[in-house]
Amino acid sequence: MGSYLNPGSGLFKACLRSRIYVDKSGLIAKTNEVLGTEQRFVCVSRPRRFGKSMAANMLAAYYGRGEDCTEIFDRLKIHSDKSFREHLNQYDVIRINMQEFLSAAGNMDEMLRLLQKRLLRELRMNYPECIDSDYLVFAMKDVFSYTRHPFVILIDEWDCIFREFKQDMDAQKKYLDFLRAWLKDQEYVALAYMTGILPVKKYGSHSALNMFTEYSMINPREMAEFFGFTEDEVKDLCTQYKRNFQEAQAWYDGYELVAVENEKKKTYFMYSPKSVVDAMLSGVFDNYWNQTETYEALKIYIRMNYDGLKDAVVRMLAGDRIQINTGTFSNDMTTFQGMDDVLTLLVHLGYLSYHWPDKTVMIPNKEVAQEYINAISTMDWKEVIRSVEASRKLLQALWNQDSVAVAKGIDQAHREISVLKYNDENSLSCTINLAFYFAREYYTIIREMPTGKGFADVCFIPRKLYADKPAAVIELKWDKSARGAISQIRENKYADALKDYHGNLLLAGINYDKKTKQHTCVIEKYYKE
Repeated sequence: MGSYLNPGSGLFKACLRSRIYVDKSGLIAKTNEVLGTEQRFVCVSRPRRFGKSMAANMLAAYYGRGEDCTEIFDRLKIHSDKSFREHLNQYDVIRINMQEFLSAAGNMDEMLRLLQKRLLRELRMNYPECIDSDYLVFAMKDVFSYTRHPFVILIDEWDCIFREFKQDMDAQKKYLDFLRAWLKDQEYVALAYMTGILPVKKYGSHSALNMFTEYSMINPREMAEFFGFTEDEVKDLCTQYKRNFQEAQAWYDGYELVAVENEKKKTYFMYSPKSVVDAMLSGVFDNYWNQTETYEALKIYIRMNYDGLKDAVVRMLAGDRIQINTGTFSNDMTTFQGMDDVLTLLVHLGYLSYHWPDKTVMIPNKEVAQEYINAISTMDWKEVIRSVEASRKLLQALWNQDSVAVAKGIDQAHREISVLKYNDENSLSCTINLAFYFAREYYTIIREMPTGKGFADVCFIPRKLYADKPAAVIELKWDKSARGAISQIRENKYADALKDYHGNLLLAGINYDKKTKQHTCVIEKYYKE
């Protein structure tokens, strides 16, 4: 076994020995389906912390010759798949991490020279009788001609060049041309599996690597369930480690990945694996995002001066979804045509979740929302931070049934968040939700909750950990009356929609008067049996 050629199962065994291992070996059945076909070129892009390297290590252990890994995989889900025995340890595997070579080189020419040198060295050590070329492509052709064993090529961090050589277009193009010459139309390739954060880079109207089928946070398709921890997997972990699933959901859920199975759409609610593992092991639900990346990375993009970008970020902090067009994104970190391209990049980086049915994006969970707050707190968006900080007092005023303080707090939020156009109930709803930002600490917040007789505008439902807090139903009115909003809550029996909630409930009616430009509020207490 070598460092790059047939590296063996060591790294995957380390995953299996970990205190938490979630079986994602079903991925192997998907790659087995495309082995040796026109679809054998696979690029899977997902954010940091989402298990990309683990998947590459698993594939290296499964496909690589020189070691019998039957015992390892016999205990995993792939064991029951009909293709399991056929492909187990039958291929020469090349497993490389591009970041390793990039870090060791000063420029692209040096990096590609070093990469070929190291791979050729191991090929010669294993096949000295058939290699007489210093060109990697010819060497691999000769090995394949001699052995008739095709290669499985696994490339981790394939896109690091586009993240570190952001402005060097010549280096990027040279890199893509190398990959194309090495992989495209080569009989010796049984499978080329690349993983990184970004999809394949586009140049002009075409991609230099157009033979790859791409699976991304925008369009994961049949690979969706392997992009992170699914909801069922997180529930099982919470049961095993006696952790509160509602808290795990609030902190780390929110990524919606859509697949088509048996001609039917299936949505996977995906969780960040690294954060879930840390929370399970420590028992503390917290922000683990900044252990691998600081808010500075996010700050670079949300402060860009594109029309509507600030408005979109503020609305998403308030819980809104923003519609975007992902088709213009060039799959790099510098070429932006407008706001949509910036938001599309944030989806790939994990800072936004993409909702495929209506092509919208949103901030997925508490952990990521905290990264936005961290970034904004060091920028010139002072009015947003003031509103978020004031939300603690506003929530306390709601609990105290202090309707005057609530109305005053919303007035202040309205004046300060001047980026929002204040002209209808949607903008009123956005202001209310941002003004009550701190409520997420204790509540699951549902906007436009269906009740059977319309929709309650906003519902606060306390998570089990905070069962001592009252639930709240908030009805919003535009140029009508707060008392009328309360009447609507009662007449339409909005409280009945909270089927699983029993206990204290606050009914709040909030109205905005266009003439006086003031908010009024009425709060009543209600007990739900």
